Amino acid sequence: MGIIIKPIVTEKQTAITEKFANRFGFRVSPDANKLQIKKAVEEMYNVTVVDVNTINYAGKLKSRYTKSGVINGKQAAYKKAIVTLKDGETIDFFSNI
Repeated sequence: MGIIIKPIVTEKQTAITEKFANRFGFRVSPDANKLQIKKAVEEMYNVTVVDVNTINYAGKLKSRYTKSGVINGKQAAYKKAIVTLKDGETIDFFSNI
């Protein structure tokens, strides 16, 4: 399994990228460290990574009420990385669509 699972393209992350043009978010493997994330992004997108910030999200318990009773479940836990690139460099996620 790779280090980078997928890029994060949400409204909140897009707002961060618009404010800071060289920051991008990725969902990464929970056991990956900052050096591994830096190396994986540099190899995959051919850019220079200056800084990596990581955030661990715990899974949340979810429940809903239905006709047949209460259904309980859990949202998966994951790790997110915010990668800062060198000035002037960018990543285009939609170039190969």
